[in-house]
Amino acid sequence: MEVLVTLAQIGPGFGEVIGRGIGAILLYAVLGVLLMLLGFYAVDITTPGKLNRLVRDGLPNAVVVTAAGMVSMAFIVVVAIYTSTGGLLEGLLASLIFGLVGIVAQIGGVRLLEWVTGIDIGAVLAAERIQAQAFVVSAAHLALGLVVAVAIL
Repeated sequence: MEVLVTLAQIGPGFGEVIGRGIGAILLYAVLGVLLMLLGFYAVDITTPGKLNRLVRDGLPNAVVVTAAGMVSMAFIVVVAIYTSTGGLLEGLLASLIFGLVGIVAQIGGVRLLEWVTGIDIGAVLAAERIQAQAFVVSAAHLALGLVVAVAIL
């Protein structure tokens, strides 16, 4: 009994569908990674100190806040990609636009919360011991990421 089946035997155009699907996955993955990197740099630029250095040095508040920021950016990027409709190009463009707007809203909201609460985020991130304010800022990142992600829906 021969088990080997060719794509042509499975159905006409099956190989083409798989090829387009793989291409779309790769393109959305690249877009997602780029948006995540942009989100990280947006947090870094708007935060006092060099965030990647603070994280690399293992400062606990910087690690906690950065991790929360990255997860919140992922919420936004995932929902932006999930809600994309139309053809591949339209979907990628919509994901890019919604992702960028979401990142701006996320950063603005967190910075506003820090200002309203009087948190000196630069001092918090540079501290060598964990501080309660880091959890407030981290929670703000996660909460705003969810709010922005649902707003995209």
